[in-house]
Amino acid sequence: MASAFKPHYISRDRISSCQQPVNRGQAVCGGNYGIASGRNYALARRMRPDKISGMAASTRKLSMVQLSMVQVDVFTDRALSGNSLAVFLDGRGLSNEQMQALAREMNLSETTFILPGDAAAEKSRGVRVRIFTVQEELPFAGHPTLGTAFVLRGQTVASEVRLDLNVGTVPVRFTQEPVQLAFGEMTQKDPEFGAIHNPEDVARLTGLSAADFDNSVPIQTVSTGVPFTIAALRSLKTLQNLRLDLAGAAEYLARSGGKFFYFVCRETVDPKARLHARMIFYNGEDPATGSAAGCCSAWMVAHAVAASDEQVLIEQGLEMHRPSSIFVRATKQKNGQDNHVANVRVGGNCVEVLRGEVTLAI
Repeated sequence: MASAFKPHYISRDRISSCQQPVNRGQAVCGGNYGIASGRNYALARRMRPDKISGMAASTRKLSMVQLSMVQVDVFTDRALSGNSLAVFLDGRGLSNEQMQALAREMNLSETTFILPGDAAAEKSRGVRVRIFTVQEELPFAGHPTLGTAFVLRGQTVASEVRLDLNVGTVPVRFTQEPVQLAFGEMTQKDPEFGAIHNPEDVARLTGLSAADFDNSVPIQTVSTGVPFTIAALRSLKTLQNLRLDLAGAAEYLARSGGKFFYFVCRETVDPKARLHARMIFYNGEDPATGSAAGCCSAWMVAHAVAASDEQVLIEQGLEMHRPSSIFVRATKQKNGQDNHVANVRVGGNCVEVLRGEVTLAI
């Protein structure tokens, strides 16, 4: 399937030619990527970028910097649902501390920074992008990858955008039917299967009993870039009412090799969905977790919850009134006596809701 796509690269020259000012605070509600509107997507407009070298010191004159950004809702086909993402269109010259501070200011699950480079490097590795939560930088995350790829694609008909993340190059391929939103699908790293967990240990972190967990599948840590411990519950009501001891969970995961929990169950709200999911972490609850969904896709194929290469829907975000639709699939390959899962793909739609500028004194 990959041979049918022609890679699309975003070069420094192209980005520079697209740099135009946008109206500060301009909001667009319900706009979408993949349907032509004739707009150019403005990238960062800066004043005195040569002065950006770190956090401002009181002993020198400050420079005013205007950073263009776009906010999109990911894993949804309508605005004000799915998982929000802030994308800064040119983060060159910002320090790690400034990026982290901007992510805290956005106060979303994640914020991304596009770092345009030279054409040769982007052709080889993809467009450089960094991902931050309100607390830390992540090597990989699903909805920031998909959302940033949609922003880079803009109003073109490119079939592929490649992102150079801390975890490596991640391609996002696009398909689009007439008068429909574009559908983007990323290919994640091949999964690594980690520890299998005792249900009683996990139950203690949730106030549940071991009997509340689905004993037909294991609680297992899987990573396609970030390790998630996937735990299946028996009932939708139990999952909807789930409470997690965050401090206890962080301590347990640090000991057992996971980063976050991803709780799922086979009982769903939408009959078309294969799983209902929740991801509760230090910043509250995530409406859609593409990195976890990729791990979960590999887990589903490995444990016969989904067939090899079967595309299934994971619903997430309903408890926080941000319904999200995450489409996943993975391939089970027979290597000798072992069944190996690879080719993990995670996809969905994306809509734009806001664009504007952030003005900083640096």
